[in-house]
Amino acid sequence: MSNQIILTVEARDTVGKGVKRLRENGIVPGVIHDHGKPSVHVQAEYQALHKAYVAAGKHHPVELTAGGKKYTTIVKDVTFDPRKHSITHVVFGAVKANEKVEAEIPVHPAYAEGNDASPAERAGLIVLQQLTEVQVKAFPKDLPDVLTYDAEKLVAVGDQITVENLAVPNGVELEIEPHHVLATVFEPSALAAANDEAGGTATADDQASVESDNESTAEEGTQKDEIRPGGKEQKESKDQGREPEKQ
Repeated sequence: MSNQIILTVEARDTVGKGVKRLRENGIVPGVIHDHGKPSVHVQAEYQALHKAYVAAGKHHPVELTAGGKKYTTIVKDVTFDPRKHSITHVVFGAVKANEKVEAEIPVHPAYAEGNDASPAERAGLIVLQQLTEVQVKAFPKDLPDVLTYDAEKLVAVGDQITVENLAVPNGVELEIEPHHVLATVFEPSALAAANDEAGGTATADDQASVESDNESTAEEGTQKDEIRPGGKEQKESKDQGREPEKQ
């Protein structure tokens, strides 16, 4: 795990439609859920919050100072403006050093020294990574910044990497089935055919089917987010495309 990430936030009295004015002034509203205690409404300067989120993602502890009180937290949910892709609301979940927490860890390929692509890609094939992050459980201090797999094992069409191939540090438990596929090698022509069939929106499942055939808001999070510990568990990719929610 990388260096400590520290962020100072302020108590927030403004809620509902009033948060629009905060955003216009470069302030992002947020909330801290603290083990069943009343939620703490906070706000932070945009650039400072954005920097902390880029560094922490949803897996690295963020040390918050709010109203003189310190919290060790994990980012649980982030809402983005669908047009500007800027952060409009953030949900922090307080964690305890002696209790395991769940977090979403990014998944990256690892290559042999001197390489920047897998053998399959170097041979002109295409590798599609079906998962870019996985859910894990660990003590806050043990949460890794990234999990990797040996991409040098991706050589020929049909080769796959599954969750069980991830290099997982001691103290980290995977919260996903080991047989779940992370990456698959496809033939470019089959990929193009699947993409054409799907009208340019082919998914990894579409392409796998082809291979098989050939072989045989700008508003704040909802009130529900503000009061329910942990907020909504969503993928960031969905966050960025969703419509802003009303409070």
